[in-house]
Amino acid sequence: MKVTVERAELLKSLSHMHRVVERRNTIPILANVLVRAEKSALHLKATDLDLEVIETVAAEVSPGGATTVPAHMFYEIVRKLPEGSQVVLEASGDRAVLSIRAGRSRFTLQTLPESDFPDLAAGDMTHKFKLPAADLKRLIDKTQFAISTEETRYYLNGIYLHTAGTGKSARLRAVATDGHRLAQFELALPSGAASMPGVIIPRKTVGEVQRLIEDSEAEIEIQLSQAKIRFNVGDVVLTSKLIDGTFPDYARVIPTGNDKELTVTKKDFEAAVDRVSTVSSERGRAVKLSLTGGRLVLSVTNPDSGSATEELEVEYGSDPIDIGFNSRYLLDIAAQLDGEVALLKLADPGSPTLIQDKESNGALYVLMPMRV
Repeated sequence: MKVTVERAELLKSLSHMHRVVERRNTIPILANVLVRAEKSALHLKATDLDLEVIETVAAEVSPGGATTVPAHMFYEIVRKLPEGSQVVLEASGDRAVLSIRAGRSRFTLQTLPESDFPDLAAGDMTHKFKLPAADLKRLIDKTQFAISTEETRYYLNGIYLHTAGTGKSARLRAVATDGHRLAQFELALPSGAASMPGVIIPRKTVGEVQRLIEDSEAEIEIQLSQAKIRFNVGDVVLTSKLIDGTFPDYARVIPTGNDKELTVTKKDFEAAVDRVSTVSSERGRAVKLSLTGGRLVLSVTNPDSGSATEELEVEYGSDPIDIGFNSRYLLDIAAQLDGEVALLKLADPGSPTLIQDKESNGALYVLMPMRV
């Protein structure tokens, strides 16, 4: 096998590959990336048995062939080669090494046979639809922060993607929750997605897809079945297993009768929460919101370091209320609001609060209060 390829193109592909490969592996072949050269293309493939990435790069090939090399080392070598250089990869069948040449640099890497490399057999994908990259990016950005990291509740370790509503009001909806907060975002239902099963896309997969969407003009093709999902992003094909579990009935958590409405300038509110939370401790991040008439007082008390208060003018016409929230969760949600005005719908100090843009944009957030 002999391949000549542009360093920049190879580096871009390897940056997608090496993130999928786990640094600690009990199975040696999983630490490697599969390199296959044929016709005028170099195909690269990496997997952790749950997630598989395949990418094609234009190259000069003569002759073709295939082998596997350590992914992280291959990436680091190419990253450190001079910019603008041509990289020559060579492997002969009788020696278990791949030689890498660029300018005056020479490297040889130990290889493992291509035949040992596992294939994440996708099976039949039952549903297929397309989404503009910008829409898919928003779907992920608006919900990803609320994914649970608690491994025992594995069914919450991803984004639940499903259809909601029927007929003309049908939507494609993404939901994530960690039990303390819930994020929901929805778009018009793309054609082909109507009867898709509800699926839970794992956290690692969500992160990789987010990084792949660099070209916001592109259309992303999504294929899925009950067990797998596949994203076609330009020259990259990412296939992933889905979380095998049942997402909880999240609709029960979304309050419908919260009648106390607080309207506040998002930028001022976010800055005020950020400022007063400076004195909060790592463990107790509670910020107290005291509402009376058109006045909101934010306060934090930390017995070890001191206290802080800040007052804001707001629109609020209901009974006075004191309610506490985790300041970090409050800031996470505020960061996702696009509009200039935030709307908080409250019930009482012990019930979940609904937060959204005043001019609704398809996103809504639910936050559980804290005792203060």
